[in-house]
Amino acid sequence: MEKSVDEIDFTKSGGLVPVIVQDATTLEVLTLAYSNKESLELAKKTGNTWFWSRSRNKLWMKGEKSGNTQKIKKILVDCDSDAVIYLVEPSGPACHLGEKACFHNNLA
Repeated sequence: MEKSVDEIDFTKSGGLVPVIVQDATTLEVLTLAYSNKESLELAKKTGNTWFWSRSRNKLWMKGEKSGNTQKIKKILVDCDSDAVIYLVEPSGPACHLGEKACFHNNLA
């Protein structure tokens, strides 16, 4: 079923939806970020991952400074229309610490 950006429920989390970013080939989870309506529209329009930075309080495109962009292959919407998955082709590490994925720490 096709969904439009207007059908996404941004009301549950203060105008944001969680975005799980997965490698389109391996399905490895690369990161979890958040998008508002504008960043989701930019992602859909440009084919690159765009998010809302909660710490910097602004839009950002993954790789705009590092060059480690993520080309979107598919966007999936969950059954409640309040979370999305970006299936991507990464051009480098997803983690700002240089790791392939942000989930590289074990919980002790």
